[in-house]
Amino acid sequence: MTPTLLFNPSFLDPSSSTQAFETAPIPHRLNQLIKTYLATDILNDRLQDLSQQFQDPQPRPWQPIDWNHIEPDQIRGIDPLIFLAILAGSIDTEAPIRGYTQTSRQYLLPLHPQMARFVGGTVNDQGDLIELGLWEKEERQHSPALQRLYTQLSGLKLMPLPHDPRPYEPTDNPHQDLFEHGLHRVATEYGATCLYLWLMAHSTGPLHRALAEILIDEINHMTKFWGFGRWAYPHSSILQILITLLQPQFKFAKQKRSSFSRTLKRMMQILHWEAWSFPNKLSLLWTFIDVLWHLWRWSRTLQTNQLNRWFGQPPKTAFPEADA
Repeated sequence: MTPTLLFNPSFLDPSSSTQAFETAPIPHRLNQLIKTYLATDILNDRLQDLSQQFQDPQPRPWQPIDWNHIEPDQIRGIDPLIFLAILAGSIDTEAPIRGYTQTSRQYLLPLHPQMARFVGGTVNDQGDLIELGLWEKEERQHSPALQRLYTQLSGLKLMPLPHDPRPYEPTDNPHQDLFEHGLHRVATEYGATCLYLWLMAHSTGPLHRALAEILIDEINHMTKFWGFGRWAYPHSSILQILITLLQPQFKFAKQKRSSFSRTLKRMMQILHWEAWSFPNKLSLLWTFIDVLWHLWRWSRTLQTNQLNRWFGQPPKTAFPEADA
């Protein structure tokens, strides 16, 4: 299986091979994109690639994008002003990448130094970052690319207003801390995957291609985090996952809203959800459901012996079965 073939956008992009995609209804376009970009072979390839990136981290090069020919008439099935508002919200969300990577690195470092380096690089004894993580190298391209899309479509420059990521807040149980933080990281990557898939279904031409590059990164990272969690926490149940994501957290303050709930509320605000049309809301919700269904089916095919061949035996002292 060749990663460069599977993640060559011209190979993946349905619109590159047929004009029927351009004129198809939005639900058909969404269905085609999900089947194409979330094919089982691609997900397996991206997960298996993680062990290779531990040894020799190499960022994926983007394919050339015809930025100068991105036009507002390439937006389909949505008010262009809403499309721009979504881009603006995505820019603000993508911008504080350094905060994301360093928080995740700190949660990972006590339990899996290789994954910590992949996500957040390495720091010296004084706490200075001396090597970027591969995840940061790839993710930091997104906010500038979205800003360029915004400028090309609107003629205006947008200054990001990034929020402050939640800081590293360890307890005396690093195993549980990583489980909770990792679930929220997967949920964030999953949300980004769904949103960029949805935006691609509402775009054509060079605009569609530019969004595809961002989407490929998000799928790559989501798959790696999801698979790493399946390997590291093989005995966790869907009920435990849902409880962890949805229940309020009382670790640090009474009646503190869970970070997932706060993230969801903030995303609805910055994407101007209240201004969306009902068909747009419905199609995005369906995208979330369909993508989750594809990921769940793929996840059920991941066998313990297969994951152990790729990553080795889960460290027993770091991830004991009793804690799961």
